[in-house]
Amino acid sequence: MATIVVTGANRGIGLEFCRQFQQRGDQVIAVCRKSNENLDALGVRVESGIDVTSQADLDSLRERLQGENIDILVNNAGILKSETLDELDFDSIRIQFEVNSLGPLRTTAALRSLFKTGSKVAIITSRMGSIADNTSGSRYGYRMSKAAVNMAGVSLAHDLKDEGVSVALLHPGFVRTDMTGGNGLINADESVKGLIARIDGLHIDNTGSFWHTNGEELPW
Repeated sequence: MATIVVTGANRGIGLEFCRQFQQRGDQVIAVCRKSNENLDALGVRVESGIDVTSQADLDSLRERLQGENIDILVNNAGILKSETLDELDFDSIRIQFEVNSLGPLRTTAALRSLFKTGSKVAIITSRMGSIADNTSGSRYGYRMSKAAVNMAGVSLAHDLKDEGVSVALLHPGFVRTDMTGGNGLINADESVKGLIARIDGLHIDNTGSFWHTNGEELPW
């Protein structure tokens, strides 16, 4: 039985991660700012009151988890806003960097002492962070913040390799969730099934890779 920590666990992809990991018998620790009845109904361990932009919150989370060995950390918490060149909102762009880029880095660094040889870190990013794949422009904050977290993930892969910890950058697909306003091409259950398969296939020799949920390796 693996011990798995999921951030942004109270809805969408994060909630589905908790459901599917629990169904296969893993110990799930669901991290979120505020729980809800859907998360509570799963019966997993919930650690609420944690904002991934707050170092104090993440230090508190580490203290709450003392004695645990984390097998898999899923950095899932994220936000999506929309900006165009004609309507730039720099406050919106900044908060997307705080959550989408710095959040996974802060969380991974804060929980590093709880990893062991063979532990895995999954960062839920987006192909919208791929420079090669950007054919439509716009969405400055989301694209830039996801490109930044891709770079952070590759650096983490290098820095954690000697500790036996591997890192994956994972694109969930265009998923129908609250964050996308219900728009998308696949549902959360299908997306997460593929993401878990990618995490299961992660090891130290392919650490730092950027994958689509369907198994396709994506361009940077």
